[in-house]
Amino acid sequence: MRIVSWNVNGLRACVKKGFLEFLSTSKADVVCLQEVRAFADQLTPEVREPKGWHVQFSPAQRPGYSGVAIYSRIAPSRVETSLGIEELDVEGRFICARFGRTSVASVYFPKGSGKDRDNSRVPYKMAFYQAVFKRIEQLKKSGPVFVTGDYNTAHEEIDLARPKTNKKASGFLIEERDELTRWQAAGWVDTFRQRHADEPDHYTWWRQFGGARENNVGWRIDYVYASTSANKKVKDAFIWPDVMASDHCPVGVDVG
Repeated sequence: MRIVSWNVNGLRACVKKGFLEFLSTSKADVVCLQEVRAFADQLTPEVREPKGWHVQFSPAQRPGYSGVAIYSRIAPSRVETSLGIEELDVEGRFICARFGRTSVASVYFPKGSGKDRDNSRVPYKMAFYQAVFKRIEQLKKSGPVFVTGDYNTAHEEIDLARPKTNKKASGFLIEERDELTRWQAAGWVDTFRQRHADEPDHYTWWRQFGGARENNVGWRIDYVYASTSANKKVKDAFIWPDVMASDHCPVGVDVG
């Protein structure tokens, strides 16, 4: 099974840049999307219900904002879209589908920067992280769990091109990084970094100006985290920086 995760930076815009072609050529069995920024009824039938795919959406209440989705070749036996906390659920940032004993979540973790880049949303971001952690800890009791998505945090200095100048910026604050360390201490595995431990210059998001992508001045903030039992099934973990239809690129795992 191949699981792919991608922040599409607006699904309707991504469709115009080749999303459906990507869907058909990615050889993926499950495709998790973040930042869909559309209600299902705003999408064309071929995007909302492409042939050969089952699609689940969790939109934000606010139009044109946030939203996650899961496309899968087989129908999930169960889908959940709530963390049980209204102020977190209204932003449409969590969806989890179950396939047999295996659970796959698509999660769009909030930015902490706020409208004025003042880090005012960090408390909301941390509350969201903790609510997701609580839920996935429950899920892993029933079987393997993959938590895919845009985490909006670079964990270590190797995960961004300019660590020294971003230490006070949300996305690389010590409390955000410590939360990922806490996940790992609890047994959750960053599937890519475990398999590419000392390899620099692997990024998944680039600013849309200043030649950031051309010069590979980026951040690795999109991950597939796996529970211990899920990680044992991972044959390979990958990043596809050459897929250009968003300011993020797809990431994923091949599972045996």
